[in-house]
Parts: sequence; structure tokens; C-alpha cells
Amino acid sequence: MRNRTAITTFILLGLTEDPQLQVLIFIFLLTTYMLSVTGNLTIITLTLVDSHLKTPMYFFLQNFSFLEISFTTACVPRFLYSISSGDRTITYNACACQIFFTDLFGVTEFFLLATMSYDRYVAICKPLHYMTIISNKVCKTMVICCWMASLMIILPPLSMGLNLEFCDSNIIDHFGCDASPILKISCSDTWLIEQMVIACAVLTFILTLICVVLSYIYIIRTILKFPSVQQRKKAFSTCSSHMIVVSITYGSCIFIYIKPSAKDEVEINKGVSLLISSISPMLNPFIYTLRNKQVKQAFQDSLKKIAFFSQK
Repeated sequence: MRNRTAITTFILLGLTEDPQLQVLIFIFLLTTYMLSVTGNLTIITLTLVDSHLKTPMYFFLQNFSFLEISFTTACVPRFLYSISSGDRTITYNACACQIFFTDLFGVTEFFLLATMSYDRYVAICKPLHYMTIISNKVCKTMVICCWMASLMIILPPLSMGLNLEFCDSNIIDHFGCDASPILKISCSDTWLIEQMVIACAVLTFILTLICVVLSYIYIIRTILKFPSVQQRKKAFSTCSSHMIVVSITYGSCIFIYIKPSAKDEVEINKGVSLLISSISPMLNPFIYTLRNKQVKQAFQDSLKKIAFFSQK
């Protein structure tokens, strides 16, 4: 009989069977994970303690850094454990939790990036009304709306996925629990869920991308009207970090969905998923700190304070 309870654990194939490659992957992932957590925690700390960073822009950045830590923590530590211990099994409940949290954090990131682009639009196109439009209350409401929108999008397909039956195979061809490889091994009819997953992914992608593109069209048009080159440079510099992060996030997702062939699909998806869960969260803090004078100044001031107190 086909019964989901017949399979209570899954086996994650990972990325490779080669022991030497596994060691390299482990070192790479551990390094990027530590840098990611350290970098994003630094940004969260700076935005909390530095009075110059108590603005809406840095409030959104603080939340974005929290999401980056959460997203990479939902993916990477479990894979590191799998490589180091050789234990590739994961329980059904743990797998469902991993899918829920990675999807929740990932989708919320897209909505938050769209919110951050709107914040930049108001700052540059309506500077005199900025503090009125983007007040503290509005900031908090927008962040809560990002989380609520994400929940509303992921819960319908996820709740349907909990009723899937697994009776023939429990081997997931991935390094973590992901919707696509799980749907492939299910012996239930997955057509409706697959369509819902695609619809939700496209809805999230298109809605947030439209918001980002429209915001930056208005931003660029406004900046080009500025009389001096210095003003234009300053305005572009306030948006450059966000534009780079948006390009990395959307670019990697586009790469996943442009599939060269069914044969290469799984391997490419695994590789890109690994980069999304390790490289992107690590790069973002560096992008924001290296290209932002206020964050760099706040970091230097914090180091001076630490050095001062350590000398006492």
C-alpha cells in the first residue's frame, strides 16, 4: 500500500562522493558561513548602537542582515554536519521544517529588497517628505507586511506538500531539502503542487521585480535632472550597494530557472543553490560596508571605542 508513514527519513545525496572534494566543500562552506554570520551580525550591531545609523534605510538593512543570517543558518549547518559525520539521513519533520524556513526567509528577502528600493525612491525623489512618508511606524509596518506576504505565499503549496506520499524512494538528490527534488520522488500526483510552486515563485519574483525596476526608473530620471555632477555621484552612491545586492539576488534566481536541459538541471540547481546559501549572505555585508561611508565610519568609531575601553 502507498503510505507516507512508510518513509520517516530521507537520504540527502549531497554534492559529491569524492572525499577530497568533500573536504574542500566543507572548508569553503564553513569559512563563508562564519564570514556571513560575522559580517551580518556586525551590521546589525552597528545599526543598533550607532546614533548616525538610526534611519529607515539602516533599519531595513538591519532586518535584511537578520534574514541573511537566518537563511544561511537554515541551509548550511545541516550540510556541514552531514559532510563531517557522514550521516546523510534527515527526518521527515526536519525536512519539512528546513523547506518552511528557507522558503520563508528567502521570499521575505525579495519583499524586503522591494521595500528597500521604495525607501531609496522616496529618499531621492521626495526628499522633503521623506521623514513623513517613511516614519518609524511605517518602517515597522512595511517589514511586518514583508513577513506576512511571504507566509501567505508559501503556506498554500507547503500545506499541500505535507500530504504527499513517499513509497518508492527516500533519496533526495540535493544537499538539503528542496521542493523540486522532493516532488520528483513522491508517488503522489504532484501536478497541482508543482503548478502552485511555480505560480508562487513567479508571483513573488514578478511583483518584487516590478517594484524594484519602477523605483529605479524614477530614481535614475530624478538623479539625471540634478544640476551638478557631485550631486549625481552622491545620489548614485546611496543606491549603488542596494543595486548590487538586487542584481546578485535576482540574477542567481534567473539562472536557476533558465534550465539548459533536464539532464543538467539538478546539478546546476544544486551548484547555484549552494552559492545562494553561502556566497550571497557573505558578500552582502561587505558590499554595504565597503561602499557606504556612514557604515565604514560607524565601524571605525566602534573599533576606537573598543580599543579605548580595553586600554582602561
